[in-house]
Amino acid sequence: MTTSAADAQFMARALQLARRGLYTTDPNPRVGCVIVKDGRIVGEGWHERAGQPHAEIDALQKAGKMNTHSAGVYLTLEPCCHEGRTPPCTPALIKAGVKRVVAAMRDPNPLVSGKGFKELEAHGIQVAVGLMEREAEALNPGFISRMTRGRPYVRVKLAASLDGRTGMANGDSKWITSEAARADVQKWRARSSAILTGVQTVLADDPQLTVRDFKTGRQPLRIVLDSRLRMPPKARMLRGDGETLIVTASDDVASSNALKAAGAQVAHFSTPHKSVDLAALLKHLAWLEVNEVLVEAGATLCGVLLRQGLVDELVLYYAPHVMGSHERGMFLFPPLLRMSDRINLEITDSRAVGQDWRFIARVSEKKS
Repeated sequence: MTTSAADAQFMARALQLARRGLYTTDPNPRVGCVIVKDGRIVGEGWHERAGQPHAEIDALQKAGKMNTHSAGVYLTLEPCCHEGRTPPCTPALIKAGVKRVVAAMRDPNPLVSGKGFKELEAHGIQVAVGLMEREAEALNPGFISRMTRGRPYVRVKLAASLDGRTGMANGDSKWITSEAARADVQKWRARSSAILTGVQTVLADDPQLTVRDFKTGRQPLRIVLDSRLRMPPKARMLRGDGETLIVTASDDVASSNALKAAGAQVAHFSTPHKSVDLAALLKHLAWLEVNEVLVEAGATLCGVLLRQGLVDELVLYYAPHVMGSHERGMFLFPPLLRMSDRINLEITDSRAVGQDWRFIARVSEKKS
């Protein structure tokens, strides 16, 4: 079934609605829905929070029974056909008597993928899939990654001078970038399921790693990689709202119990070399329904993640100053012997943020 310019207009509106859930829907996908009858929008909906009505149900309720019969429905994601935190949406669409469903993308969840469309078609409802698919996928990189790869989408955030320095050699790093850039970082925190850092950052800065200035109704899970359990039980992130997970390779029961008593969760993922098994950790986070991980850490952890192929995207803030070759860098690597060993990136966005510049770069899967 073909789509039209009018279809594109209504799908664009559905995508706008889906974006309203950018900071609140986790761990569910961000979804928008528009119901159209006789060329006019009669109902709109979006999924706000897990356990609350899905976008389709929200839109159907707002449209009312009189307006849904023989209507067209525009969805950013295939309607669910299984019982989760809420009832499935396909029976509601069928009962409402809609005649056509245009969806931007298939649901990557194997419990749904394609089955929702087949159920609609079995009841005589026309289905079109793929309109503005890339835009819909961009809304839910973490949900797609968790469903298709069994791990979250990993995004590394770094702030640096123009010559790539993240702090002074003595550890001083406040503040490299402007207040506007730091406010922008809050948006990335707010949309993330978890924030990952290393214990060295905790020991040096004692950060809270919380979302401020955004009413999300939740705090991302804070994760500290601490292979030897050096995390202080009095660390600030163990106080206040939200949960903190300490990930270790240590068998030190006393230290583990002290952290648990301070309110932390402790998980053990060890390699044979007594370092934290990062791949196993990401698999565990997917099991915890973590979609997007924001890494705010130093050069060592960022370098290890990048070298192991576990980073999907970089968010890089550059401040208009130069700090020199002796200060701290962005990624700690072993020496590269060949140009072919470089990690290639695709710049997907660049813009000014206050007096700084922000670059978003996707990590290429293949080296050239």
